[in-house]
Amino acid sequence: MKKILFVLFSLCILFVAQAQNGIDKILQEIETNNTSLLALQKQIEAQKLSNKTGISLPNPEVTYSHLWGTPREIGNQKEFGVTQSFDFPTVFGHQNRLVEMENQNLDLYYQSERMNTLLRAKQIIIELTYNNALSDHYAKRVETARIIADSYQKKFEQGETNAIERNKIQLNFITCVNKKEKIDIEREALRNELKSLNGGKEIQYNETENFLYPLPPDFNEWYVAVELKNPILQYLSKQIDIKKQQVKLSRAQGLPKFSAGYVSERILGQKLEGVAVGISIPLWENKNNVKQAKAGVRSSETSLEDGKIQYYTKLQTLFNQSSSLQETAQKYRNAISSYSNEPLLRKALDAGEISLLEYLLEVEFYYDAFNNMLEVERDYALTVSELTAIEL
Repeated sequence: MKKILFVLFSLCILFVAQAQNGIDKILQEIETNNTSLLALQKQIEAQKLSNKTGISLPNPEVTYSHLWGTPREIGNQKEFGVTQSFDFPTVFGHQNRLVEMENQNLDLYYQSERMNTLLRAKQIIIELTYNNALSDHYAKRVETARIIADSYQKKFEQGETNAIERNKIQLNFITCVNKKEKIDIEREALRNELKSLNGGKEIQYNETENFLYPLPPDFNEWYVAVELKNPILQYLSKQIDIKKQQVKLSRAQGLPKFSAGYVSERILGQKLEGVAVGISIPLWENKNNVKQAKAGVRSSETSLEDGKIQYYTKLQTLFNQSSSLQETAQKYRNAISSYSNEPLLRKALDAGEISLLEYLLEVEFYYDAFNNMLEVERDYALTVSELTAIEL
């Protein structure tokens, strides 16, 4: 049964994916043009270079001394030396591995920010779709209200209706116009926000239907795969590896350091030259470094465990909300397509079978149901977009 459900779920995804092509193209364009992501890429490139700075051997030290003798008969003394210091051999290897891991985590950080940016863009598109649908709906309402208002104005002029009835219908018309204008203002604000995310480039988007993206049949089975792809959890997991590598590095840095070089000395026409070697005794410089690194490991492990719990709880809540919203949206859609009385009410009003007040009350009931349907479909799409953000 589970296999059948997953097959049906996959087919639904393929069907909706075709409808989502327009959104996907917009998101790809935003990923290319978004100035925040472009700036972050540059920052990460600079940080990667910074991470590689300082892990090479220290600069060699060259010394020269010229000592004047007193009395002059003892002559002058000249000393020259070149010395290279270096850590215990394993330190360099640990440093390189640490830099590589830190740079990989920078890529995961970018993926996380990219996901958040595209999620915000997708949510704006969903809001824009909702407002596009509302705008189209109110455009029809305005036209209907205008026709009725013109009709009642003529009836009033011919003495077939009174001023109260005429005023009601005029107020209804003005109300519809004002709501349409308010919706269009919101649409323009959403378009501007989308333009900002797209690096200041205009995006044309006039779709009016938020598709009911299918939910996975089994949350826990779906979550296992999702958790592995989450860049935030991957980042936290990688932080543990980084901290463990820092423990190894701290231990290696606690080992003796060495120096080697060439030294020459000239005095009274004589020359002395040879090799100089040195070793540092690790007594105080790296005290508590290993303990601090181990504490960092424990802290990162706790952060990862907390991150997993928070992520699971969040997705489970979103999944449950999505299930309820999906059911509600489908009920609204079925009810409106099956039980719409709007055309019948208009005919009854024109035929004088119902009063103007009855018409306004009844048609408002339908309009409220239609608006509620759009709102629930929008909320469902927003919830699912956050639930499936990992797929962006």
